[in-house]
Amino acid sequence: MDLLISSVSQGMMWSILAIGVYITFRILGLADLSAEGSFPLGAAVCAKLLVNQVPPLLAVLAALLAGALAGFLTGFMTTKMKIPALLAGILTMTGLYSVNLRVMGQANTPLLGEKTLLTSIENLGLSTTWSPFLLGLLTVMVIVLGLVIFMGTEYGLGLIATGDNALMAEANGIRTDHVQLVGYMISNALIALSGALIAQYNGYADLSMGTGTIVIGLAAIVIGEVLLSQVKLPSRLLSIILGAIIYRVIIDLIMKYIPILPSDIKILSAIVLAIILWGPQVEWKTKKSARLND
Repeated sequence: MDLLISSVSQGMMWSILAIGVYITFRILGLADLSAEGSFPLGAAVCAKLLVNQVPPLLAVLAALLAGALAGFLTGFMTTKMKIPALLAGILTMTGLYSVNLRVMGQANTPLLGEKTLLTSIENLGLSTTWSPFLLGLLTVMVIVLGLVIFMGTEYGLGLIATGDNALMAEANGIRTDHVQLVGYMISNALIALSGALIAQYNGYADLSMGTGTIVIGLAAIVIGEVLLSQVKLPSRLLSIILGAIIYRVIIDLIMKYIPILPSDIKILSAIVLAIILWGPQVEWKTKKSARLND
């Protein structure tokens, strides 16, 4: 039972990253690899501030802002400098490695004994098992509600229109460059927020914790799309959260019952994602073969 609750709690925290990836990958239709730099950036900023006795909520908000600045950098290179989105993300990710090391001053910053959002919740009487669950639940509720409200505004609709057809959106008076820039900022802010929460859950921030995060985000998105296809934004966001939880449960169950090393998690994640991506193709070919045989 504790394993399931832990997996669900982590899944909700990782789903915040997945939602951030979804904004650029699906809504804007851009391949943004800066997530692998923004995630540890959020963890590094939050951990450094917590070690220096900054209140946990302010530390998390600072991580959110740091992620938004990283997104601004990627968006600026893409929209103003006309650098291809994929390359701009790689440049940001590469540069953030040095930034994260500068922020922490070392490769790893432990948070044992420090006051975090989790310890604050535990002080209210919740156990160490349920406090991450409550933190994850409250955070995703706020994010989903905020995004649904934002996407329903004129600016949010402009963001969606830009992703659907940038030329048509620009012809209708939408400042597509500006909209894309804001999309990058929101995306990376959420990714950094996820990093800040995961760092508090793990009890440390590490320079290499961003490696493979884009795979986790994509896996959650794909699982959500397999579970629910052709749905509106609120249901899509909920499906991504559910996808992240399912993905986390799968990984934790494999690690529990199969003797593998923690260093094998990255390749395990890649294999799971490959199988998930392969699944719809197998289903389509099976249905096509069945129709031909009829």
